[in-house]
Amino acid sequence: MGGLSVALATFSLTLIVLNWSTPLPVGMDAHGANLALLLAFLPFSLVGALILYRRPEHRIGWIFSAIGLSLLLSSAATEYAIYGLLTRPGSLPGSVILLWVSDWIIFPGIAGSFLLLLVFPDGHLLSRRWVPLAVTVIIGAVLIALGAALAPGAASIPSVRKPFSFQALSFLGENNNPGWVGFILAPFGGLIAIVIRFRRAKGDERRKLKLFSYATGLLALALLLVSVVSEPKAPTWALMVLAMGFAGVPIAAGIGILRHSLYDIDLVISRALVYAVLAALITAAYVGVVVGIGAIIGVGAFSGSEQNVVLSLVAAAVVALAFQPLRERARRLANRVVYGNRATPYEVLSGFSDRMGGSLATEDLLPEMARILGEGTGATKAEAWLRVGDELRRAATWPRVEDVHPQPVPISDGGLPAFPGTDRAVGVRHQGELLGALTVTKPASESLTSIEEQLLADLASQAGLVLRNARLTAELRERLDQITAQAEELRRAAGELRASRQRLVRAQDEERRRLERNLHDGAQQQLVALEVKERLLEGLIAGDPDRARQMLSELQADTAEALDNLRELARGIYPPLLADQGLAEALRSQARKSPLPVHVDADGVGRFSQETEAAVYFCVLEALQNVAKYSQASSVRIQLHADGGVLSFTVTDDGGGFDRETTRPGAGLTNMADRMAALGGSLTIESALGRGTVVSGQVPTGDTEILA
Repeated sequence: MGGLSVALATFSLTLIVLNWSTPLPVGMDAHGANLALLLAFLPFSLVGALILYRRPEHRIGWIFSAIGLSLLLSSAATEYAIYGLLTRPGSLPGSVILLWVSDWIIFPGIAGSFLLLLVFPDGHLLSRRWVPLAVTVIIGAVLIALGAALAPGAASIPSVRKPFSFQALSFLGENNNPGWVGFILAPFGGLIAIVIRFRRAKGDERRKLKLFSYATGLLALALLLVSVVSEPKAPTWALMVLAMGFAGVPIAAGIGILRHSLYDIDLVISRALVYAVLAALITAAYVGVVVGIGAIIGVGAFSGSEQNVVLSLVAAAVVALAFQPLRERARRLANRVVYGNRATPYEVLSGFSDRMGGSLATEDLLPEMARILGEGTGATKAEAWLRVGDELRRAATWPRVEDVHPQPVPISDGGLPAFPGTDRAVGVRHQGELLGALTVTKPASESLTSIEEQLLADLASQAGLVLRNARLTAELRERLDQITAQAEELRRAAGELRASRQRLVRAQDEERRRLERNLHDGAQQQLVALEVKERLLEGLIAGDPDRARQMLSELQADTAEALDNLRELARGIYPPLLADQGLAEALRSQARKSPLPVHVDADGVGRFSQETEAAVYFCVLEALQNVAKYSQASSVRIQLHADGGVLSFTVTDDGGGFDRETTRPGAGLTNMADRMAALGGSLTIESALGRGTVVSGQVPTGDTEILA
């Protein structure tokens, strides 16, 4: 197909050169139009052949080939007929037949152009709903071609009659052919299809449509130019511009289909708009100065007068002075058209650099970075991640979301981890160390362009120092939070220690008062009574010896009772048995006095410091008293165990227990906990209704000073 296209184009070009000086009848297109037709549609055929060579299954290749061959055949047949009928009449056989062929063979190519709008870029219709429109286009092409071939009338050369015509097909004449309905509907339907595809497309398909739409827009401008200057006929230069507009469509489509990585079309469109706006403004300035002022003072725009030279110099000076402001305004206009509210990549990097060098606080730089990254790439979400330890934590997001706290992303081997739900992630490094990452999420119908990829990479390269400072700030803040928490814990512990000391002091005061009461009400009263009896005994010795002997016996009994009371009181202060024989024997002695059966398991437990043994002894006694008062237990088990420098005890009963959630500990349990805490130990209580109570404690066995 490519070889046939080149052969037809060469044949047509040769005949155009031979026919160039031949006058053409009124109504026929000039030779320049045929040359423009040749240059316009040869690329269709060549690109179609290339697509079929690289991707034989692609329908766009067949459509391009059909368009190109149809119009090249028409051009070759027309020039052949002109040469055989007008340039050298009778020199070529079949000239009338080829003129007839040239009149109708062009319409399949036009129909293919309309179908191209419906099926680009994958060669398929959007859905079955578009089949009627495609069928209407094909039927329209058939009807118009039949009318051009077989309806009564003259050929494209008015003096030549069609070799085949049928009166019955007069309704297919040029002006009333119903096939034109399909040709009229096709462009509008094609534009709608392109718009729908563009809204649904994403990634490379979206860029293909952009490139194709860009080429189609240039073609529309060329058509507009030709329509403006075609009075009475379009000049050759305008037709050449139109030919280049047509040729750009297959070239753009071919690039989109055959290339996997497209040049960023946004940049192409932006620069084209800049140059177009500049050209229009410069032309307007020149026309305004030279033509406008020249008309006022009576100087022709193209005259060679000195006044015209002066006006031209004035126009050049105006353009030179206004060029840079006009260029900047044109660039901003083009960027607004192409990028919308999105900033250009240069503006993004420039703005970020200004903020880095400004007075913006370090904690505000990361949210600012996420914002300009999102605005610069047109993303729905942009995030800045900061490395803390062996994980990445989200430090900023745009748009800001206050109620979402994603889990940190762990780092393995210093590489960049995967970020679910994002389209692209780039690591931020400084001196080879991974400090964080930047991630963007694009709309569902878009993907990152090459310029946006470069913007992301450039922004990441600039953000290294910012993230290092931010990480240091975050680590300092985290360390400060830890220190604050530790200080709060220390304050709480100090408060508990003060409260424990106060409870110990109150307990000691209460114990002193109890001892004072016991001494006052017990031993002191007994000693006073002994003193009184001794005085009486002194008076009775001489007068009543028998009574004296009886009173002496009473004094001995009272003295023994007072001694027992003092011994019992001393045991409450520090039992002599505990001091003499140790903790195990002292507890066994108390177990024998208990109203409940008490089993003491203390095998292998030796001697410890006086403070340690006293603390454990009195805690166990307090637990035994609680069992006797409240538990309604039938037995109690005491276990002592010493291991690893720790002395532990357990008091277990089989009583009714209590609910720890609803029962507050009394003074006895609080005093037990304070005794343990004073020596660096601890106390735990486990109980439940109907399951008894277990009181456990442990205390270091080293030389620990009891806190007063």
